[in-house]
Amino acid sequence: MTRFLNSFVAIMALLGTVAIPGEGMAAAQTTYSNTQASAQAQHRAAKRRHRRAVRKTVKRVGIGAAGGAAAGAVIGGGPGAAVGAVAGAGAGAIYDQHEKDKGK
Repeated sequence: MTRFLNSFVAIMALLGTVAIPGEGMAAAQTTYSNTQASAQAQHRAAKRRHRRAVRKTVKRVGIGAAGGAAAGAVIGGGPGAAVGAVAGAGAGAIYDQHEKDKGK
């Protein structure tokens, strides 16, 4: 019986030392969750901007490659199309970098 009482008293003492959230802590938790939600929204916005930039890059390089392949095919046939596609992709990549640096 004394062992049970000692265990019970020890458990109650431990439970008494655990912090119970009160009025002061509720505001801190609300602020933290709002900050976390804001950080998540900023992360989503940054991810969206990055995705748009990558799509623009792919589009510019692809258009350059298609234009180079068309010009190469007209000028030199099949092998010319391959060379033109590589040259056009390079030109598209250079143009994309130029457009990215334009606002700086």
